[in-house]
Amino acid sequence: MIMPKWEELPESMRNERVRRYYDILVKKRRSLELKRLFDIVMSALLLILLAPVFIIIAVLIKRDSNGKVIFKQDRVTSFDRDFTIYKFRSMVSDAEKLGTKVTVSDDMRVTKIGRVLRKYRLDELPQLINVLKGEMSFVGTRPEVRKYVECYSPEMMATLLMPAGITSEASIKYKDEAELLSNASDADKVYIKEILPAKMRYNLRSLKKFSCVNDIITMVKTIYFSLL
Repeated sequence: MIMPKWEELPESMRNERVRRYYDILVKKRRSLELKRLFDIVMSALLLILLAPVFIIIAVLIKRDSNGKVIFKQDRVTSFDRDFTIYKFRSMVSDAEKLGTKVTVSDDMRVTKIGRVLRKYRLDELPQLINVLKGEMSFVGTRPEVRKYVECYSPEMMATLLMPAGITSEASIKYKDEAELLSNASDADKVYIKEILPAKMRYNLRSLKKFSCVNDIITMVKTIYFSLL
């Protein structure tokens, strides 16, 4: 399902602010189809080529700390649907019970190998499975937990017109998000009131400018800034 009819969208998304973005995207059906085709081909190819890397990372995680290799968490993707996101575990087991759902700089829950994985975004690699399944895309708004989606403004709900992404313009601009939250007395409150709205301005702008070419540019920029 690339873009359903307006009346088929969840009630939570059917408002006039979302309608403006919907009208833009529904005219780009061919580009949306190409985006999905690219996601399928590239995610399948990368899963095969990176299989040895997956094994090496899995071994390093198991040697570094106790717990499962893959971290799973419920997030929200296109059309306000819940899905299970996959990541390489970069924190101690049961980290969510020991703090907030956002990560701050020098977070004691992050493991030694986890810091390396996060620095180069290698912890995101298992999300290739989510991309292949159609739950995510290479480029799109980063998926949030339901707790934060419930704080979305009517306009922010427009970001759910497309699949959540592994990377985005907002992800690049806020790659040091953990540092911004490090001195906050209430990290959740700062994230909801300040950082989330700021990231959403980039996400909404990206929706208006969506094209396959812009997606590729965002992917290249992500790789470049990850290596800095």
